[in-house]
Amino acid sequence: MIGAGQAGLSVSYYLKRLGLDPGNDFVVLDRGPSTGGAWQFRWEALRIGSAHRINDLPGLDELGLSFETADRHAPAKDVVADYYRQYEAHFGLQVVRPADVTSVENWGTDLMVNFDLDGEEKEVSTVAVVNATGTWGAPFIPWYPGLKSFEGRHLHTGEYRSAEDFAGQSVVVVGGGTSAIGFLLELEDVAAKTTWVSRRPIDFLEDGDLNLEARREAVIAQDEAARAGRALPSIVSGTGVPRTRRIQAGIERGVLTPRPMFESIEPTGVRWKDGAFQQADAIIWSTGFRPELRHLAPLKLREKEGGVVVAQGASWKDPRIFFAGYGPQASTIGANRAGRLIARQVIATLSKLSASR
Repeated sequence: MIGAGQAGLSVSYYLKRLGLDPGNDFVVLDRGPSTGGAWQFRWEALRIGSAHRINDLPGLDELGLSFETADRHAPAKDVVADYYRQYEAHFGLQVVRPADVTSVENWGTDLMVNFDLDGEEKEVSTVAVVNATGTWGAPFIPWYPGLKSFEGRHLHTGEYRSAEDFAGQSVVVVGGGTSAIGFLLELEDVAAKTTWVSRRPIDFLEDGDLNLEARREAVIAQDEAARAGRALPSIVSGTGVPRTRRIQAGIERGVLTPRPMFESIEPTGVRWKDGAFQQADAIIWSTGFRPELRHLAPLKLREKEGGVVVAQGASWKDPRIFFAGYGPQASTIGANRAGRLIARQVIATLSKLSASR
């Protein structure tokens, strides 16, 4: 198992329920220095109530815990890290960290997983790999003319830590999702000026809640792309942004007034097609992530269309490779549902391989 975020822990839970012994029958490698998956790297001001809903891990109720009743005042990254730590300990998952997987290669009929553990190169052979690396380690920044000429600070969502880092500055925030909106609201009384730009019009949902039908359509689009081996589309582009009271208040104050995407970047700011210019000290790219699959490159799973063909959680090209938290499973509830399915498929694959040897 590569990754101990929501998807990796979910599959691990079901593998144990199906009779596999953590640490002996399967090993979980996680790159993070601590528990919590990508959540441990989120910014300090993010709270459970202001983030997308975090669904409970399967079996979390055994610990008497639930994100529904979690502390809404503590940083989300601390709450999630604490819950995941208790979860790993309760189920004895024996996660190995910080283990940075550098490559997965064919090794005869088996697979060789190469990883770095505390600066020491190690390897482990296996008959199957569940890739649950998510997307946090592969931030996406679209290219625009003059991108490298900018003399200010470029940073992606994954690098954002605190609004105080931008005190008195002019900040351009790029992106149409909840992260971009959260940054703008945090920066409102700290930065000298904020400018919001988006590559597509913002689809605010008038009912203040996530459009479940749009959510299903977005997940179907993700599934179709995964099955076809295409690059995965953006979830937020298909679901919209709930117009909560906090967001509506920001709109009314003029903080959340998006502008169309600029055409180019100059050393001291950004310029639009009509010639308008905005000086900037920093550009925050809240432009999403891509699946982190670099370590699987030796297996040549990618298609010309840019993605990996994945159906029912398994690679079409190599049935020994499973994908948890990929495409339609990327949400926390999707990862949980896929956990059971993938665990069963792993057990079936192990049985077939055992019978053929």
